[in-house]
Amino acid sequence: MNIKRLVKLSFIIVSVLVFLIFSANTIALHKIQENNLSKRNISELVLMQENMNTLVEEILSANSNEELQRIEKEFDAFEKSFENINQNFFIKDEDDILDQLIKDIHRYPIIFNSLEKLSLNEEAIEVAFEKIFETQKNKIELQETFNRLYPKESLIRNRIEEAILQHQNITLVKDLGDMKYYSKEMLFQHKNEEYFKKWLSKIDTLNQHLALKEFKEYKQTAQLIGETVLALEAINRTEESLVKHISTIIDSSQNINLKIEQDIEVLSENFLDKVYFIVTVIFIITILFIIILSYKVNRNVALSVDEIEHKVEEGLKEIKNLNKEIEETQKEVIFTMGAIGESRSKETGNHVKRVAQYSKILALHYGLSSKEANMLKQASPMHDIGKVAIPDAILNKPGRFDEAERTIMETHAELGYSMLKHSDRPLLKMAAIISNEHHEKWDGTGYPQGKKGEDIHIYGRITAVADVFDALGSDRCYKKAWDDERIFKLFKEERGKQFDPKLVDIFFEHLDEFLKIRETFKD
Repeated sequence: MNIKRLVKLSFIIVSVLVFLIFSANTIALHKIQENNLSKRNISELVLMQENMNTLVEEILSANSNEELQRIEKEFDAFEKSFENINQNFFIKDEDDILDQLIKDIHRYPIIFNSLEKLSLNEEAIEVAFEKIFETQKNKIELQETFNRLYPKESLIRNRIEEAILQHQNITLVKDLGDMKYYSKEMLFQHKNEEYFKKWLSKIDTLNQHLALKEFKEYKQTAQLIGETVLALEAINRTEESLVKHISTIIDSSQNINLKIEQDIEVLSENFLDKVYFIVTVIFIITILFIIILSYKVNRNVALSVDEIEHKVEEGLKEIKNLNKEIEETQKEVIFTMGAIGESRSKETGNHVKRVAQYSKILALHYGLSSKEANMLKQASPMHDIGKVAIPDAILNKPGRFDEAERTIMETHAELGYSMLKHSDRPLLKMAAIISNEHHEKWDGTGYPQGKKGEDIHIYGRITAVADVFDALGSDRCYKKAWDDERIFKLFKEERGKQFDPKLVDIFFEHLDEFLKIRETFKD
């Protein structure tokens, strides 16, 4: 083959291989976005199910019809949300071209089957809720009847007792004691038909020995109370059976939820491993192809020493450029993943750029090596990657969070860590540490672990200062940007509280560098 044609063909092949590497990274990023959306929808389904489970358990402790109506209203709202999410998730989910190559995570049989079981459990919980709702409603009505009649029974019995004591008849006193004994045993201990009949029998015995007008009213009241107590006891037995049934459903749902989380984690890891393997194989093929090409050209073409050296130099330069392009592509993927976490909370891409630059300055002045500072610059954009798993309603809520919303929001640190911790890549290991610890505080009041002082990794301490400085000076959906005077005042107040005091000192000593970066990358 003509050498010129061989070289031309070789460059075309190399270009195709480089394009394949870029395409693999692009596909990976796209599927990560789709799968994160699937994870969010699955998380919302699981959350709705858990809320419904909680309400089913809560209804057992309801003491009034008003409370029952409140619980029923909340349950209906969660049930409707569950059905809407389920419908949007499965019915309206349309396949795109990439889905023909790589399935969405919820389309894997192991996940799909678990979600179907979760839906069946939701239907079972609805049926159980209706049964226990009616049972508890009847129980409340019976309890109200008992609470109304019992004081009346006590009042009439006291009048009977006063009348008997006036007669000073030992037989009557003994019969009165028997009647009181069986009434208490019936109402508060045995609660069965046998003691109910004995109670009524003792009332009749007293009535035979001493005719009082109160006995008729007392027996009618005792009859109503006894029937109410027996009905309550029957309802309690029914509730025990329902509770066992519901507990079985709830346990099943909890096991399914746990299995879904574990399966998603395994599938996500396998997906990333496959993408990395494909990119690595293509890269190796590219290198081997270039080596083989160089060998053939060197063997079959008579070149001078200078020409050979020139060709080798060009080949090495091309390899270096390819390596650099692959490295830059990997960095771009990491940076873009960080930007995804920010963009979901309606923050700009320049936020992560500024945080990256601030982190590098702090690291260098703190004494970290240039290499480690540059790695920190590359990894810090991933600090809020866990936000991709936080619902939009919470993430973009204007104004303050309530306690439940804050608890969910604070899980983003551990979620980000869980996404990154399994990687063997130093850059991703660093990003995992940053994600997990950038909300820890120097005085130990931060989250998720409440670490204190130098127990917090320096990467987390540095990113915390950089992130807070930029966040305070930027507009958010829940606040306006602070002016510099207010920001500087807070940093001075939080020195040794929220922030590492040494890092705060570095910040003020080199304030001009931070302000220059903010101006360079302003929104």
